[in-house]
Amino acid sequence: MAEAEQVKVDETPISPIHRHDSLEKHLQTRPDPKDLKDRHILLDTNAAPSLQSAAQDLERQRATDSLKKGLEKRPEKEELIERNILPDSTAAPGIQGQQKELEKHMRADSLEEKMKNRPKPEELIKEGILQANEDPTK
Repeated sequence: MAEAEQVKVDETPISPIHRHDSLEKHLQTRPDPKDLKDRHILLDTNAAPSLQSAAQDLERQRATDSLKKGLEKRPEKEELIERNILPDSTAAPGIQGQQKELEKHMRADSLEEKMKNRPKPEELIKEGILQANEDPTK
């Protein structure tokens, strides 16, 4: 506490010359209006300042109307599922990829099992399903 009492704040007034130099230095490093417009700090408009907020409100309303119109034309979920744009799944979105991968592996396993159990060409010829000249092994 004793140290805080000893610290003195410099209260000498800033000289007008020093303030002028500081202002000059800041004005020299000031960004140009084009840069400020590119960074959306200044509005890029030719409208009078009194009309700028109204113009901005109109632009925002136009964008809102455009979004509403787009959402009204948006297809229903069922239609997107029918067109195979959305997956027909009740699983959470975080695990739908894993579900799809599992279904793919299950189909591959099922196909492999069916290929192992399919009848030999000789059996198909014997049952009259294939002709003798249609034997794929010859």
